[in-house]
Amino acid sequence: MNYQAPLKELNFVLNQLAELPSVCSLPGYEDCSVELVEAILEEGAKFAEQELAPINRQGDQGARWQDGAVTAAPGFKAAWQRYVESGWVGLRAPAEFGGQGLPALVALAAEEMWCSANLAFSLAPMLTLGALEAIAHHASDELKQRYLPRMAAGEWTGTMNLTEPQAGSDLAQVRTRAERQADGSYRISGQKIFITWGEHDMADNIVHLVLARLPDAPAGVKGISLFIVPKLLVNADGSLGARNDVRCVSIEHKLGIHGSPTAVMSFGDQEGATGFLVGEENKGLAYMFTMMNHARLGVGVEGLAVSERAYQAAVSYARERVQSRAVGSPDAAGVPIIRHPDIRRMLMTMRAQIEAQRALACVAAAALDRAGHHPQPEERAKNQALLDFLIPIVKGWCTEQANEITSMAIQVHGGMGYIEETGVAQYYRDARITAIYEGTTGIQALDLVGRKTAGDKGAVAQALLEEVLLTVRELDGAGLSDLARALRKAAADASRAIGFVLEHFAAEPQWPAAGSVPFLKLMGIVLGGWQMGRAALIAERLRHEEGADVSFLANKLMTARFYGAHLLPQTGALVHAIVEGAESVLALPEDQF
Repeated sequence: MNYQAPLKELNFVLNQLAELPSVCSLPGYEDCSVELVEAILEEGAKFAEQELAPINRQGDQGARWQDGAVTAAPGFKAAWQRYVESGWVGLRAPAEFGGQGLPALVALAAEEMWCSANLAFSLAPMLTLGALEAIAHHASDELKQRYLPRMAAGEWTGTMNLTEPQAGSDLAQVRTRAERQADGSYRISGQKIFITWGEHDMADNIVHLVLARLPDAPAGVKGISLFIVPKLLVNADGSLGARNDVRCVSIEHKLGIHGSPTAVMSFGDQEGATGFLVGEENKGLAYMFTMMNHARLGVGVEGLAVSERAYQAAVSYARERVQSRAVGSPDAAGVPIIRHPDIRRMLMTMRAQIEAQRALACVAAAALDRAGHHPQPEERAKNQALLDFLIPIVKGWCTEQANEITSMAIQVHGGMGYIEETGVAQYYRDARITAIYEGTTGIQALDLVGRKTAGDKGAVAQALLEEVLLTVRELDGAGLSDLARALRKAAADASRAIGFVLEHFAAEPQWPAAGSVPFLKLMGIVLGGWQMGRAALIAERLRHEEGADVSFLANKLMTARFYGAHLLPQTGALVHAIVEGAESVLALPEDQF
């Protein structure tokens, strides 16, 4: 099934829910307009559909490693060159370094299409932009001028090197070493694992951002510094020089995203890799989090994007596959399975969640733009707090549900879904990593209950619930009382869960920790339902206007009501797991597992 970018849906969410016109009015975004964004997304859709989607299946053959060199999957190198020539790499890169400087909200919509069309390919520009952002925020002017124009142009790609074999997600255990040199550079030595696009042949150079520790650094995360360690050294005139002491030891054999080489990188096996300090010593982890917030939002988008691709495949198959008579029909002739009630239930369960996730991700991206560009400091602070709260939810909820949604797509296909030739199994395999990298769901959930909920005594969480209840009252007033009832009950469940976290976190943090993942899912469902309620109100208003796309808006209402009937009620079980279930999690001794 060919991928079709959901342009109508994207434009609705951007303009109606994420308030694109107000984002375009922010200082620094004056050249952005609704019309420009529509044109960009139309061209982006063509590239996703015509260039990236057709090579997704062949990309599943994987990249190849030999003697330290990595050859990209079939078709990827040529597609990268066309991607670069079309200017897509620099969509949200700063204009001062050759990027287009567009809002994160606009870039997120384009990135969804890249991820849906070809997730493995999309990781290369995503990591490049993350590295670019960290350098732009924290490096010296000299380093910015040396690296950023080439990265914004796509001539060079970027990576983030955090994880080590003994450390995993515990970055306090980082052992990679950095030693000061007389010329102001550093010698880097150590090994990093799970480095996405750590080595490849698509670009002329690879700019590695590497966490390392100086000999006299404080213990733990306070003693980590951040370094630029290029694959090829860069001469004073900007030309490429000698090969740095950086080597790809191997690439991983993975469950999915085979087209994205996941490298084991070795630094300094010989004389030592040359690195350049970003910012100040011992502040590397804070700098890396500049790109990790973007990355976590981006990974949440990956989850919903792969879900969208799987949903489209499931709908296409359900329309074509003829099997069994219609339920209750005296006619023995087979019908397309989309007419069977359980197939329709699965398809709507997929679609409703994807629409809610897309809306919540776009609201988070708009908050990111306002946090960085709003002229009023109090509004910047307010939006930063909102963004910080939403990021673990978008990352954790969208990716956890991607596992379920892509699995459901296989179920719609029946036995053929389990066969690789239909292609839907690839979406299931590709989606699985999204709930793991950039912080597992458990890590996101602990962040949500700890720093983001207990940390501010529930201020942001409670403020969001007040917004939800305002929407509930509007739904009642618009005659959408069924959705209003479901959202009101879900908000009450969320309020109870927040109260439990605030009551126990300080003295008994293991109790809310035991229910942290259910808490994250509950907040995702409730805030997703809030967006569906807002969408329903807008659709109800717009469908009475002259020239309205009545069919599209009617579908928005139908999907929102389905979300209220089938997904919002899940919060009841989740709040029980949070409040009543902690004891059962904590009571069993380790030897009982």
